Amino acid sequence: MFKKILIANRGEIALRIQRACRELGVKAVMVYSEADREAKYIKLADESVCIGPAPSAHSYLNMPAIISAAEVTDAEAIHPGYGFLSENADFAERVEKSGFKFIGPTPESIRIMGDKVSAKQTMIKAGVPCVPGSEGALPDDAVVIKRIAKQIGYPVIIKAAGGGGGRGMRVVHTEAALLHAVQTTKAEAGAAFGNPEVYMEKFLQNPRHIEIQILADQYKNAVWLGERDCSMQRRHQKVIEEAPAPGIPRKLIDKIGERCVAAVKKIGYRGAGTFEFLYENGEFYFIEMNTRVQVEHPVTEWITGVDIVRTQIMVAAGERLPFVQRDIQLKGHSIECRINAEDPYKFVPSPGRITNWHTPGGPGVRVDSHIYANYFVPPNYDSMIGKIIVHGDTREQALARMSTALAETVVEGINTNIPLHRELMVDAKFMDGGTNIHYLEEWLSKRER
Repeated sequence: MFKKILIANRGEIALRIQRACRELGVKAVMVYSEADREAKYIKLADESVCIGPAPSAHSYLNMPAIISAAEVTDAEAIHPGYGFLSENADFAERVEKSGFKFIGPTPESIRIMGDKVSAKQTMIKAGVPCVPGSEGALPDDAVVIKRIAKQIGYPVIIKAAGGGGGRGMRVVHTEAALLHAVQTTKAEAGAAFGNPEVYMEKFLQNPRHIEIQILADQYKNAVWLGERDCSMQRRHQKVIEEAPAPGIPRKLIDKIGERCVAAVKKIGYRGAGTFEFLYENGEFYFIEMNTRVQVEHPVTEWITGVDIVRTQIMVAAGERLPFVQRDIQLKGHSIECRINAEDPYKFVPSPGRITNWHTPGGPGVRVDSHIYANYFVPPNYDSMIGKIIVHGDTREQALARMSTALAETVVEGINTNIPLHRELMVDAKFMDGGTNIHYLEEWLSKRER
């Protein structure tokens, strides 16, 4: 096991990784920007190093500064968390070449799965079902582009090969709008991701967003840890996640989970990863793989009893997975609400000082957050300030526990989206389960303010 790990992230995930280090008897080194000087995890760290000013480009995305911090503190490994450099193959490569262990997949795996075109081709070869679409990136030939769209059938969606987070996507309903959409998406993709390649897929009308969590070691042992339903989204950003997914036959889930395990063994994947699927009319369609720990990992931890972050660290240290597939048993139901510092109606970010902070408690309630009373939420980063996660024997019990937990939570001094979550927990359709990825936005458009 490592003696010292540098955590190259901020916010609740930085604290979550720090706690896993403590449990393993590993010292934690925190890097931070000037805006995060007062963060809880900095005060709790064994060592901390300021790596730059508030803007991420000069701090959390500054590769030389992070690697220098690892060198001066004698860290042995770097955990990237999620976001920032977590899925940057060049960073993983620089970490390894500098003599440190990257707590995540190999740079090669990140490159293959980070490019949506190569990821899709890899999954087709591995027998994982994919959304019908173009074979690889779209050519420049307008005639060929039109032919591909006709074969797939409208509506289609144009996607950036290097995209993510809901950016670099455009839905096309008619041939007349096709070529302009392709050119516009190419230009956006080149500017945003440094890769102008785009591809085309069938646009599914009312799918659900279902994902499969996997863990693998370097000895080609791999398991899948059940599924998560992440369909409650606004602007392609997840708002509520739950596990398991309500209303999907177990046989279908088992089949897709087994295929994901076969795929990671085939590509020699190491660490934690998530296969994301669209699910419609009893069929799963692979869309992408996240080669890192997910924001919503706690719901999986709760229904399986597996500590995903701890296992990530153990696998990176060269240990074998401490369990096999038959050891993974799903128990009960778990729901996670992302708590954001934002107006619950207009969704405008609400940075500022938190004057009062009271967390919920009771059976089956977990709060992952780095904030505290008098903490200043900086305006420079993502608005998420924490997550409330609950577990119950049944989905109904989990919903009741989440409603109670949200009612108990107090955050004063800034606006949060807690009122939105309170409304959703008693929404009839969400309570029934199985809402699609468009449901929340449609619900918001009809919401009374």
